[in-house]
This record gives sequence, C-alpha cells and structure tokens, in this order.
Amino acid sequence: MPIFVWGQYKGTLKRAIAAFKYDCNPEIGKPLGHWLAQAWLNSPQLAIDKLTVVPIPLHAEKLKKRGFNQAEILAESFCELTGLPLQRQGLERVKDTKPLFELSPKERQNEMKEALILGKGFRRGNPAGGVLLVDDIYTSGTTVKSATETLKRAGIKVYGTVAIATTKC
Repeated sequence: MPIFVWGQYKGTLKRAIAAFKYDCNPEIGKPLGHWLAQAWLNSPQLAIDKLTVVPIPLHAEKLKKRGFNQAEILAESFCELTGLPLQRQGLERVKDTKPLFELSPKERQNEMKEALILGKGFRRGNPAGGVLLVDDIYTSGTTVKSATETLKRAGIKVYGTVAIATTKC
C-alpha cells in the first residue's frame, strides 16, 4: 500500500504542525493540505480516479478538547485541489487512545486495537472505488494499519495513505 508524504517531521514543518494541532491554529491546515495535494498531483503515477478521501478520525473527547480534527482539515484542503470526494465520516474512533508517539510498537498496537469502526458515511454503502486515508504525521503505521483493517473488514479497498510529514528517513 503506497504511503505518500510531503516532508520530514523536523524543523519548520514540525513547528508548523505543532502550531496547527496544539496551539489552536486550524488555519495552518489549509496551506499544508494544499501543498500535500500539489505534490500528489505532481506525481502522476499516484493520481488515481475514483478514490474517496477519508481522514483519520479523532475520538469525540479529543475533538471536543482540540476543537477540530487536523486530519479532516488537511483532507478538505487536499480535496479542494485534487477534486477527489471527501468522506468525513468513513471511520469513527470509538476508543480514546493515548498519544501513540509516547508508546512502544507493541503498546501502539494494543492501544489501537478496536479503536476504529466503520463510520456512518460508509454504513449505508461502500465507495465506488478505493479509499485514500489522510493523516497529519506518519510514524509507525499503526493507526493506518488499524484504519485499513477496519475498512477491509467492510469490503472497502484502501489504495494508500497521504500525510504531511513522516518521522521515517
């Protein structure tokens, strides 16, 4: 499954993402999503028709505390430029998970176990083509793996994932 990232999670990009997520600056997400979309569109081998964009969801408690889902803002902006349809409620996070960056690989897997379910956006029917997941930071792949497994159990093909940054070299 392809993982497409725009940049490395360090320096200015790391500070921008931190300001976006933790300092209540949702407006930073729009240019980040546009840059991600522009890079995607400049990679013609990736541009596939009939993909539905699905952001990685936040748990309701975390959403209430933060006030917005950063992956959803990135996905909206990404879809503005790519023209791909957005399904905000393709997935639902039913478990209030700890921040995964603090955990070991084994702890991450345990934390994400049964954390996501099929969202009401797909309960009525599957998308015509595959799904493209959107997240802010791709670290170990645990969240993406959990999302992919959840969608696959419902018969939905996951084409890949796009993220603004990765911690991997």
